[in-house]
Amino acid sequence: MKKLFFLCILLCTTISQATNTDPENADAKGTIFGKVLDAKLNQPLPYVNVVITNAKGETLTGGITSDDGSFKIAKISEGNITVNIQYIGYKTYTKNITIGKGSYRVNLGNILLEEEAESLEAVTVVAEVSTIQQKVDRKVVNVGKDLANMGTATDIMTAVPSINVDAQTGDISLRGNQNVTVMVDGKLSNIPTAQLLRQLPSTSIKQIELITNPSAKYNPEGMSGLINIILHKNTNIGFNGGLSTGLQYQREAKFNSSLNMNYRNGKVNVYGSYGNNIRKGVNFGEIKQIENNSFQAIDLRNNNKSHLYKIGIDFYLNDKNTISFFTNQNTFDGKNDATSEFIFNDLMGNDQKQVTNSFSENSSSQYNFNYKLDFNKSGQHLELEVDHNDFDNTTDTDNGQIGNSLRPDFIELTETDRNRTTINLDYVDPLSENAKLELGLQARLFDNNIFYESDARVRNENGDYIPTTTDYDYKRDIYSAYINYNKKIDKWSYQVGLRAENVTVDAVASEVDLSSNETLLIPFENEYFQVYPSVFLTYAPSEKHSYQLSYSRRIDRPSVGQVNPIPEWNTPLVSNFGNQSLEPQFTNSIEFNYTKNLKSGSITGGVFYRIIEDEINRAVKVDRSDLQSNRIILTFDNFSNTTAYGFELSSNYRPTKWWSLNASFDLYSQTQKGIAESIDPTLSNPTENDIIEETVTVENTIWNFRVFNNLRVSKKLTFTAFGMYRGKNTGLNFEVDPMYFVNLGMRYSFLDNKATFGLSFNDVFNTQRIAIVSERPYLQTANFSPEFRTFSVNFNYRFGKSKYRAKSRKRRDNDEKQVQGGL
Repeated sequence: MKKLFFLCILLCTTISQATNTDPENADAKGTIFGKVLDAKLNQPLPYVNVVITNAKGETLTGGITSDDGSFKIAKISEGNITVNIQYIGYKTYTKNITIGKGSYRVNLGNILLEEEAESLEAVTVVAEVSTIQQKVDRKVVNVGKDLANMGTATDIMTAVPSINVDAQTGDISLRGNQNVTVMVDGKLSNIPTAQLLRQLPSTSIKQIELITNPSAKYNPEGMSGLINIILHKNTNIGFNGGLSTGLQYQREAKFNSSLNMNYRNGKVNVYGSYGNNIRKGVNFGEIKQIENNSFQAIDLRNNNKSHLYKIGIDFYLNDKNTISFFTNQNTFDGKNDATSEFIFNDLMGNDQKQVTNSFSENSSSQYNFNYKLDFNKSGQHLELEVDHNDFDNTTDTDNGQIGNSLRPDFIELTETDRNRTTINLDYVDPLSENAKLELGLQARLFDNNIFYESDARVRNENGDYIPTTTDYDYKRDIYSAYINYNKKIDKWSYQVGLRAENVTVDAVASEVDLSSNETLLIPFENEYFQVYPSVFLTYAPSEKHSYQLSYSRRIDRPSVGQVNPIPEWNTPLVSNFGNQSLEPQFTNSIEFNYTKNLKSGSITGGVFYRIIEDEINRAVKVDRSDLQSNRIILTFDNFSNTTAYGFELSSNYRPTKWWSLNASFDLYSQTQKGIAESIDPTLSNPTENDIIEETVTVENTIWNFRVFNNLRVSKKLTFTAFGMYRGKNTGLNFEVDPMYFVNLGMRYSFLDNKATFGLSFNDVFNTQRIAIVSERPYLQTANFSPEFRTFSVNFNYRFGKSKYRAKSRKRRDNDEKQVQGGL
């Protein structure tokens, strides 16, 4: 804590010195700067076009205003020029000036734009084709109508390069690794990732940020990086909104809809939204165990309903002070029925059947406060954000055993109470035209409690199943500070940063044997201090070429599920537990990227290499409390250092005006290590001495190819075709066969492009399957067939009058380069 206190003092001192820095820059050429405001509201106008022309009317250079309405145009040659400031719905501002001796730096001050007598009636513009922006430390996918009409956030992720979606669970991985942090509007959520993505309508998503090698100002969690989903937020003058609805069907129906509205007048903007996802699902599967010639038939059915509400308000106190508040409220209830039937072909009469009925209810509440102070210097600001999130879940599970089962029926009750509070203080100072300093402090307070009760899950020393309760408390507090500095020198730019964190973990698990009232306490404590450096170097010899080399150090802290000693799920033969003594793993990552802009598109390629310390991976162990049943436990453990590398290539191309093509290829390879225990299934009365332990090392190389086609028949009608091939995936305990499919769709715009109707048909050729081969803990094959071959219909409608987007939440980096073409 002394180290962290010292960093805080250093941060405050640096801010004090930075605010007194002289921004004057003696450039040989001229510079024009100023700030654009709405003449009526006296509020900043972001994204306004600033165009510089010569005496002949030829365009020399230009730019756009930032979130606070400011702009700065540099390297303007001497002579007479004209400044044109243009924005839809406003009168064009024109001013003639001279760049020369005595006037190389021209401050236009506050420029007040007046509305046109007849303003254009418009709505939030959504592009036809998705595009990508390459920033210093991330790629940004701007979601167009081609992706917005896919259904949910989960559906969009399937089409985004570098991301894979687990067809069974809905979990996602980035660059072949599931150690990825997912945020919404830059904020973590307590809602499970798969549930969160399924309930976010695709039409509500504005951008998806892929931060594969984050800088020091980002939280260092996630070996493969961060995925930040940015939602639409209207702050346009007057009343505006949008409505979307979608229906999907194969074996069961799935429905989602959303409504968002905002009203702004003067210094107050009020906005709100509602979204729901109501879905039934059916999944059939079969598992064959080769050694004992058994067969397991699985029937999975679910019925889930979720509702998401959001309401917020922005107060524009003046041109330097803004206060915002919003809250998200989420409710979910689900019913899952699973039937597993075990047939032993060589042991007639030993057949078993387990019927599991599970009921879940959870609610999540998020409360967010934001205050932003803009200083007199353009781009200099201080921002405070406080975010609190709480999550409550209750799951009741009834496990029924039929046939020759060695264990009785049993019930399970799991209650989860999770709270997360995050406090950010960020300071940005543009020290000069080509240099910027960023400083910040953060506190993340996490508290999680899980209560578990079962009437017959474990056996005592006599071999009898007994009722037990387990209470698990897990607290983790993280205090951090960061400093980030970036500078541009001609065609080169660099960014260096350092983040320091102090972490304390305090956890205790208490298990009570209800038959004897004996209590077992298992405490765990950990405290560590770490620093996480980051370095970025970019070279852009021209607008057509860009090269980037970057390095960062990151951490994967064990999740609650990985350390939770309470079983996450049970089957007659397998239980899934966490490992309370699990240590974090650290990753040193270096990557190189190249982007070339073409006349009708762009090409982006990149390679990366990671060194992973104290790798976290799966461990398969024999359940020592139930040796006769040959049950196994899936858990986690730390292993020695390992490495990973990968290659990515993506391109967009527009062969004709009516056809745009987006394709990507990625390949990832990692050496994985783990432990697998087993017992010879032919032994009638096995003991612990019969347990065989095997250290497993696997080289996993997986590759993916995606291609997305937009075929524009007319201004209103567009057809789409998406194809994907996912290569073989080899894990420690399984190998998943390749998967490939083709999806077709169309969308039609009408009512002056305010409304869009869409149709889609997934897995057209019925090729998408899940086929698995496992050698540990015993040789078996598995096949599953979820609802891949679906037909969908959706409708979107936008309404209202749009003037501008005036309030922007914290965006941590405005250093970006637009890549021409689509995603």
